[in-house]
Amino acid sequence: MKICIFGAGAIGGLVGAKLALKGDAEVSLIARGPHLEAMRKNGLILREAETETTVKVAATSDAKELGPQDYVFLALKAHSIPGILDSLKPLIGPDTAVVTGQNGVPWWYFYKQSGAYENQRIEAVDPGGCIWDMIGPERAIGCVVHPAAEIEAPGIIRHVEGDRLPLGEPSGEKTERVSRLAEILVACGIRAPVRPQIRSEIWVKLWGNLSFNPISALTGATLEQICADEAVRAVARAMMVEAQAIAEALGIKFAIDVDKRIAGAAAVGAHKTSMLQDLELGRPLEIDALVTAVQELGRLTQKPTPTIDTVLALIRQRAAIAAQSSR
Repeated sequence: MKICIFGAGAIGGLVGAKLALKGDAEVSLIARGPHLEAMRKNGLILREAETETTVKVAATSDAKELGPQDYVFLALKAHSIPGILDSLKPLIGPDTAVVTGQNGVPWWYFYKQSGAYENQRIEAVDPGGCIWDMIGPERAIGCVVHPAAEIEAPGIIRHVEGDRLPLGEPSGEKTERVSRLAEILVACGIRAPVRPQIRSEIWVKLWGNLSFNPISALTGATLEQICADEAVRAVARAMMVEAQAIAEALGIKFAIDVDKRIAGAAAVGAHKTSMLQDLELGRPLEIDALVTAVQELGRLTQKPTPTIDTVLALIRQRAAIAAQSSR
C-alpha cells in the first residue's frame, strides 16, 4: 500500500507521521524548503502532550521520485491546489484515490449529487474546472479535518488536539477503497468514520469557518471574543443562517442548530482562527473555499446572502491590503 501526503505541513505532517509510525503502508511526504530539509536530516518529530517521537519518513519535493500511489492525501489549502496539478500527475495511476483534506466547499461537491446540479462545477474553488479535469472527481474521497496541529519549527509537528478525520465517497457508497483507508487510519490512532453523507459533515465545519474565520481576520478577535460580543456574534449568526438556507436547498440536514454550533465555538476559548493566523504570518487567506464558494452556491440556489456578501467584500479588501503591505 502506497500513500503520499502532498503538503506535509501541520495536518499533513501529523497524518504522515502517524501512518509512518504504524508501518503498515509505504508512506511518503511531499514538502519544500527548511521543513523538507529538516525532515530529511533529522526525521519528522511529532510532539503530543508530553511525548516526542522521531519518525523516519521518505520526504521529497519531487513527486516524480515516488511514482503512482494507492492514495494521495491532499493536505494543502484549497487555493493552492490549482498550482500543484502538474506536480501531482506522477502520483496518479489508474486506481489512485485522492483524499481531499481541504476546508470549505470541495471542488467535487456536485459529483454524484443527484438532482438539478449534478456535475455542476464551482468556479470559486476550481477556476475553469482545471482540478475536475486533471484529477477527476471519480478519484475523490471526501475528508473533514478536525485535528488541530502546528509546525513548531522545521521538521517538528505539535499535535494540539483532536483525532477525527471523517471520510466519505461523494456517492455515499461504502466502497472498498474508503473502507480500506479508514481501517489504515484507525490502526494508527486516527478516528476515521465512513459517512454516507460526507457533505453534511463538510457543512457543519464550514458553518463555523465561513463566519468566524473572516470575522476574526477583520477584527483580530479570538473565537471566545467573537462569541462574547453580542453584536459581532449576531453577524456570525446571520452568516450561518444564510448558509444553512443554501445547504438545505441542496438537501443537507443539520444535526445541530445554529446556536449550539456557536456555543461549541465559544467553548474552544481564546483560539485564533486559521485565517487570523495566516493574516498575521503574511500568508494568503483561505477566502474562496470558505466564503466565496458559499456565495456562489447562494446564487445557484437563489438564496439571498446579504451578510455573507458584506463580510466577503471586507475580507477581500483586508487580504488585498495585507498583500500590498508585504511586498
